[in-house]
Amino acid sequence: MSEKKSDKEILEDVESIGEDLAGVEEAQESVDGVEEDVVDELEATKEELSKQKDQVLRIAAEFENYKKRMMRERNNAMKYAGEPIFREILPAVDNLERAITQGEAEDVEVDQALSSLLEGVRLTLKSLLAGLEKFDVTSIESVGEPFDPVSQEALTMEASDIVPANHVLSEFEKGYQYKDRLLRAAKVIVSSGA
Repeated sequence: MSEKKSDKEILEDVESIGEDLAGVEEAQESVDGVEEDVVDELEATKEELSKQKDQVLRIAAEFENYKKRMMRERNNAMKYAGEPIFREILPAVDNLERAITQGEAEDVEVDQALSSLLEGVRLTLKSLLAGLEKFDVTSIESVGEPFDPVSQEALTMEASDIVPANHVLSEFEKGYQYKDRLLRAAKVIVSSGA
């Protein structure tokens, strides 16, 4: 075999090189297409990330506004928490004012004025107690019951043939509780027995 290549072989080599070049160009076009796809995908991902970031920032801002609004509402609720109680007390104040007006009337006899005044005070007390019961404030019954140092305060002891020793003889001031908590201890006189 000669070292010289024939024209036919050279032509085959050139064709082979041409085919290789065509394959390289196709590969380059394919790589260029993949690069464009990757760049497009990267841009789309960046855009989506930007939208998500904006959405997270908006949610965080809405949550901060919600917390501030809840704090304002809580402060207002605490500030005006006693309002319903005062609304219940105002009719009792009105009744007391009416009772005083009736007691001061000049054209009414003394017995009738005193009777009207006493009836007005009774109605006012009833109204006040009803208002207190709406808010779960109840009186503690003490008279005749055994002395309880938790809910009663002994002012003094007196001898009694009727009430047994260490039982409440009489109340000086009623005790009250709010729901299950002692609001005010009853001030009582305790029997020392016979």
